[in-house]
Amino acid sequence: MGIEKIQIQSFLQLAKHYPVLDVRSPAEFSHAHFPGAYNLPLFSDEERKVVGTLYKREGRQQAIKAGLEYFGPKMVEMLETAEKIGAFGHGNSESERSGKKTVIVHCWRGGMRSAGVAWLLDLYGFKVYTLTGGYKSFRRWCRAQFTKTYPFFVIGGYTGSGKTGILKELKSRGMEALDLEELANHRGSVFGHLGRAGQPSQEMFENVLAMELAALKPDESVFLEDESQRIGSLYIPFELFRYIQTRPVFFLEVPFEKRLKHIADSYGKFDKDEIVEAINRIRKRLGGLETLTALEYLQKEDILGCFRILLKYYDKFYVRGLEKKNLRLKSVRKLACENTNVSANASSILQEQDFVMI
Repeated sequence: MGIEKIQIQSFLQLAKHYPVLDVRSPAEFSHAHFPGAYNLPLFSDEERKVVGTLYKREGRQQAIKAGLEYFGPKMVEMLETAEKIGAFGHGNSESERSGKKTVIVHCWRGGMRSAGVAWLLDLYGFKVYTLTGGYKSFRRWCRAQFTKTYPFFVIGGYTGSGKTGILKELKSRGMEALDLEELANHRGSVFGHLGRAGQPSQEMFENVLAMELAALKPDESVFLEDESQRIGSLYIPFELFRYIQTRPVFFLEVPFEKRLKHIADSYGKFDKDEIVEAINRIRKRLGGLETLTALEYLQKEDILGCFRILLKYYDKFYVRGLEKKNLRLKSVRKLACENTNVSANASSILQEQDFVMI
């Protein structure tokens, strides 16, 4: 059916309908990849090292010969795997009706690895698209998304104000919302990892974030939570973070006791040893006496007493950050909130939105 080279924009459109086969090694794929892609490695991690070393020391031809020795025995298995992972239309009804078998193949630079696998799949009868420039071209596209402007509205407020819940509520009402903590798989504070699996790599985080940004509806307001640049072990790309700091902010003023209950309900359910470990990680900033007091409350099962100390610490920390940000923020609109009711507070934000200078 033929092999057709495509540029990144065509790749992004076709990837909505056909499976993307990443033929890089398992380690490369595991580190980061195009979201939704399947790994169909031409070489194992060790084989890739051998071929790469031969290429550097003895040249292209010797590397190709070695690569073919690895490739040959895998051909049948690779063909069968390509069929199993949805090579008959990938949910595209038109392709399913016509019986076409279409895939998109890429490697790191769009070189020998993708060319070899594309040749095999084409020989077998697939329609094959290959991405010009490979995964590197996708990464360039990702970085470009972080330099664009977006109609962001930032939801700010002290810790425990229920900002993440408001994002979900706004999204359920059909509004555009960008949940950076969800993408980073971390809630942002020292307790942010509790109840979650590990975070993705920085590169994978950026890949998913770029795709989310590109999927936003044009000219519609986008709500996101006020974050520090660091979320757990990950960082919001600098250009994007700097731009977010210039956007209008809705600052939720929720009473301390209401926020305390919200935090205690959210984190108090986790394993006590994990909470102790998290508290000890901020021991130096929290102070020795405050740390010991918080731990004593925790041992006595006084969750509110423990988190009262921690919440006061985070309030001070947030104020210092806010003072620095206010030098750059274009507009801050404070909203008095009785409690952390996400429905009521989301409605307040939407009511005030039209009054905020963009």
